[in-house]
Amino acid sequence: MMRRAGKKGSKVRSGMPSAVVLSIAIHVGLFLLAGMLVVFTVVKKEDKKFEPPKAVDRPKMKLRKPKVKVKKSSKPKATTRIVTKINRATMPDIKIPEMSGMSDGLGGGIGGFDMMPDLGETSVFGGGQSIGNDFVGQLYDLKRNRQGGVASMDDDHSRALVDEFILGGWKESDLARYYRAPNKLYTTHFMIPPIPSPMAPDVFGAPETESFYFFVKYKGQLVYPEDIKFRFWGTGDAFGMIRVDGELVFLNCWRFHQVRGYYNMWQSSSADTQKYQLGNQMMAVGDWIELKAGEPVDMELIFGEWRGGQVACMILVEVDGVDYPQSRQGGPLLPAFKTEEFSLDQIEEIGKYLSEGECSLTNGPVFRDFGLSQGTVAGSSVEAGSPSVPVLSPSPAEEDSGSGMRMWTMADGRTFEAGFETVVAGKVSLKNPKGKRIKFPVGRFSEEDRTFIQLETPPLLDINFSKSTKQRVFPFTLSKEIPRSSYFTFKTTIKKKSTKPYDQELTAEYFAIGAEFAGDRHILLDRRKESFFLTQKNQGSFTFSGKPVELIDYANKQTGQRLGEKYEGYLVVVADTRGKIIAHNASSKLFFQNLENLRQVPVGKYFDDTGTRAAPTSPKRFPERIDNW
Repeated sequence: MMRRAGKKGSKVRSGMPSAVVLSIAIHVGLFLLAGMLVVFTVVKKEDKKFEPPKAVDRPKMKLRKPKVKVKKSSKPKATTRIVTKINRATMPDIKIPEMSGMSDGLGGGIGGFDMMPDLGETSVFGGGQSIGNDFVGQLYDLKRNRQGGVASMDDDHSRALVDEFILGGWKESDLARYYRAPNKLYTTHFMIPPIPSPMAPDVFGAPETESFYFFVKYKGQLVYPEDIKFRFWGTGDAFGMIRVDGELVFLNCWRFHQVRGYYNMWQSSSADTQKYQLGNQMMAVGDWIELKAGEPVDMELIFGEWRGGQVACMILVEVDGVDYPQSRQGGPLLPAFKTEEFSLDQIEEIGKYLSEGECSLTNGPVFRDFGLSQGTVAGSSVEAGSPSVPVLSPSPAEEDSGSGMRMWTMADGRTFEAGFETVVAGKVSLKNPKGKRIKFPVGRFSEEDRTFIQLETPPLLDINFSKSTKQRVFPFTLSKEIPRSSYFTFKTTIKKKSTKPYDQELTAEYFAIGAEFAGDRHILLDRRKESFFLTQKNQGSFTFSGKPVELIDYANKQTGQRLGEKYEGYLVVVADTRGKIIAHNASSKLFFQNLENLRQVPVGKYFDDTGTRAAPTSPKRFPERIDNW
């Protein structure tokens, strides 16, 4: 059988061209791909090695010892403390009120007004800021535990707790289980005349504390720039004790010997103890104390109250070898203990509760180891304490020679001289130097003159002063001698009575005024000053008010006298941008007549009928006692 060789061979030959083409295409693609590839050569550079520079020889300096000698007992100088939130300026022409009756020199030598911190307010218990040479005090309530929970308590138990503290060495740890009022107070004296006992927890930030079975503890240091020998005289109601360098040197109490025998702890060696009265008690005389110059020693003082009523602690100083004036009782008229000169604010605050002639607040040693701070004189702290008095700019009409003439400028630039008379129906009536009356529409004057015309024709204003009150009830006290308290909030509304446009700024200032029960002094309870515009947006009305002000009054059962403060009246003045008063309203003509003097009185302070700052009226003396029991 013959093979078909010719046909088979034709198939092979016919397939070869397709394979060759496919091969060529593949190789071409590979060459193109190879051409697109770029080969990178990574050159690894060798890291540079850091070689530090050679050390440089530096000359060594010899340290020198400081040349200033530092005394370990030295303390910082007293700083100026500002209480109120108003601007102050010095008052070289203000007369300092006479502080008669509280010994010689009580008001003498006081050269200015000292404003304490917004203590916030001045208190006989102290203030909220330290000046470095003061005692820090805290109030403890024996009726409550440290968390404030109430515990059962009676006279014997409360006195036993004080026994435990005193006999245990006055350890702070022994007080940790009792409630401690939140506020610490810093004081430079212990002149706390008899006051209602609810006022003590109030000042220490615990107004809810029932004012019995509590005591206050102060701690600080005694130091004097020279060697000195002295002893304390004083009172404590219901008790008062002083420990110096760990030793009990003074004790005075009210009927304590009948219950616990406190006088077995300490007895005075002086024949004058329990002989002379101070406030509502007879004074005890302490042990003699000797201090070396500049060497401080620790001092602690406690006083407290059992059944409520009144609380007091007044400590005086007798320096060995010093002759003192004679008091009304025939004893020595002693100065109050202090670590800083009394400020005028402190003197006035003490004077509200202390009768005249009891002691001296300006004489005697100051227990500190540094000199008088800048701005002080003997007897008082001289600080900027008067509110700043606005300088009233004269109006253009007041700047001329007094003839009432001024230069007017028209909108087209022309000027002429004439005196202003009035504005009627949109026209300004003027009178030229020859006496001829001329009139021009308001719109024909320059912008400055249109402003002047508005200032000379202020709108009629309705001024309304009002007050709202809220009663406050003090916590219960066993003696039931509870003071009365009211919070007053004062408000002023000024409203434009006419529809005539007035685009100028106005300033309103109100004075809320109180009076004392014991005398004829007035009290500046509150003062506010605001600037405003009367526009269509506020319907031509503006209202502003102050913060609540507390007034407290109480009856002193021993003297039969009512003490404290009450609301009396008000004064409101409205001034334009020149400081010219355009309207006022007052409950008494006396207040407006003495406006400039009234502006010098700090808020919370007393003044007389002329508007001049004055001391509060001292309360009546307590009936004379034979002894404390």
